[in-house]
Amino acid sequence: MSLLRILMEQTAAESVPNQPSNREAEAADKGKEEKARAGRRKDDSRREPALFAATNLVFWETDKPHYYARDVGIDGTCFRRLDPEYYAWLRHKMTLARKAADSGRLPAGAFEELRTRFNAIHAWAIEHFGEDALRSAVRALDPKAYSPPSTEPPGTSGSRNLQEPPATPPAAQRERHIYPKDGDWPFTHPVPPSAVAKVDAIREEAMAKGWREARLYQNRGRFRFPCGEDYGLVCFVDGDERVGEITRQSIEIVGPPPRETVLRFYNPDVEQPWHRKTAGAH
Repeated sequence: MSLLRILMEQTAAESVPNQPSNREAEAADKGKEEKARAGRRKDDSRREPALFAATNLVFWETDKPHYYARDVGIDGTCFRRLDPEYYAWLRHKMTLARKAADSGRLPAGAFEELRTRFNAIHAWAIEHFGEDALRSAVRALDPKAYSPPSTEPPGTSGSRNLQEPPATPPAAQRERHIYPKDGDWPFTHPVPPSAVAKVDAIREEAMAKGWREARLYQNRGRFRFPCGEDYGLVCFVDGDERVGEITRQSIEIVGPPPRETVLRFYNPDVEQPWHRKTAGAH
């Protein structure tokens, strides 16, 4: 019996004064300040990373979550932005998977693959949500009422997204971009396939103008992204950004409409306009 069928069967079984005082005026001013701080916190939250996970526990991380919907379909797999409630639902499914493995209905190797993936998601959730929030979500979860990830219109079944992990990892994980593949690099920045495709499209033109392949594709570094100069163009064009003009010295990164803000990714291997030789220098 497949994990899909096992999970589906088990899920189915389950007053205001007229004249304000000085103190009230101070309270109003304090409220305005708190509202302004809340607005700043909201802006800051847009820059915090998010983890997107599928029901087979394949996942990817982005530091620009505001570019994506809650559920995102990639190569036939639906990913949902992780929050405490979704974490609790995935944890519930892991409990069902463990029972299936203990009874022999799920191969031990398949369960170990699921467990390894879930442990990574669990560690990320602990770091970003905290243990208290996760415990509360686990206690409050009603598995029967939770709607799993789906990019289908509301009212249609999302059960088809429940997938048994195949013997080989799916394309979203098997083709994960790593450059360079060799070497001792402490940090790796996750890159979606769409970003690699954008760089592939301009690769020949850029290299003809003097860009090295590493400056285009590298996503491993000595420091955490975006610090240092190790990370290539592919790390900066995820989401709705597109590549603009390409010169020997820089490549334009054009933001999403309507503003289409233009940033430049500079080539550190060539001389830049601000590198001016002083008189008498040798």
